[in-house]
Amino acid sequence: MDEWTAPSVIERELYGAKVRGDWGAYLDALARAELFLPQPRAQVDADPRAARFHPGGDNTLAVYTRGMLPAPDAHTVYLRQSLAWFAHAWGPGDPSHLAVNPGSPVAAYLSTAPADLARWRAHWDAAPSWGLAPGAVHTLHTGGALHGPVARGLAVGAHLAVSNGEFWNALAYHGDGYTRERERLRTMWEITDPAGWSGVLQRMLDADIVSPVWEFALRLRRVLASDFAGAVDAEHWRHAAESCLRHNAEQAAQPRLTPDGVTVAQPRPSAEVEGEIAGVRRLIGRITRYEQRFRADGLLPEDGWVRSVRAWDYGRASQMARWGVATRYGTLQEAERAVLRAGELAVGAYGSWAEFSAGYALARCLHFDGEEFGSWYASSLATHLTLTTDPASPFLHLPWE
Repeated sequence: MDEWTAPSVIERELYGAKVRGDWGAYLDALARAELFLPQPRAQVDADPRAARFHPGGDNTLAVYTRGMLPAPDAHTVYLRQSLAWFAHAWGPGDPSHLAVNPGSPVAAYLSTAPADLARWRAHWDAAPSWGLAPGAVHTLHTGGALHGPVARGLAVGAHLAVSNGEFWNALAYHGDGYTRERERLRTMWEITDPAGWSGVLQRMLDADIVSPVWEFALRLRRVLASDFAGAVDAEHWRHAAESCLRHNAEQAAQPRLTPDGVTVAQPRPSAEVEGEIAGVRRLIGRITRYEQRFRADGLLPEDGWVRSVRAWDYGRASQMARWGVATRYGTLQEAERAVLRAGELAVGAYGSWAEFSAGYALARCLHFDGEEFGSWYASSLATHLTLTTDPASPFLHLPWE
């Protein structure tokens, strides 16, 4: 058999076992792999809870490993299952063979007699894990973008890809299967149709979901650092923020000339203004303490600070584009445009992958961690360190600009 470039580590292991004729090792690898079952989309939409066997003309049932999935189309979707699920679901009247990645160099046609199903279950029971490991960089070597602007835009979403155990560079994305991806968008983002997906995606590209208060504070520090050509003391930053907020409140209370005449503005209650000032002062303290910890843990250099938290929205936009493909709320063409835009916006806001990653990590910590420095902080730090040190990371081989 000629040498073959496997799409991912999954297929590489299956291919090696097949070439050696080691079918026990093949089943070991298959037990650790997610298997995707094709289904008519209309059928799944009508009954999302059911998974049906649709055998081919040769009385085989086709399944695909994650790296071998065909590009998404409008009519066929894929449900993620395990080898154990197939072993338990198979009945006497079902197809005679399970066709794994049919038509490819890594294909196998597994017979489905009761003894074979028992063997599948035994390999599943012995498997130490299932699916791609979260927390690691996983690359699609064929079928995924490896260079150029699309790859850069996909890498902008690498924090989520690493955290979730997914290929960072898959634009033709299936995720965890059609029904699970739809459930993800419904429960996490209240997205149930193409318009909802498009609206949230655009808000992310506009950096309209990340807190404007966080961005106000960081933008003010950027201005101060530029004006004073250096680091900004936290108390100076707080004082400047207070002055700015008071000035804005006073300006809002001034009469304004509009095409309809003079508009008399109502002054904001002083308690509201004072509460806003106190909140921003607390926020500056939180940011300062996170940055101190970031420096101690290697997430920031010794004199580093975070420029912006827009990275969180841009990174999520890159992933949201792909989630739209998996759920069929968006097309590949729409996803590619969004991914390219996310990459362009990230480059406009930051000077390097490391700066971008620090901005993403700070926003995630501000939202989830609450200065506990617990699991949310630990996972953000681990993902940043993985992406900035792992030789497989796109952050190390893709140019920033």
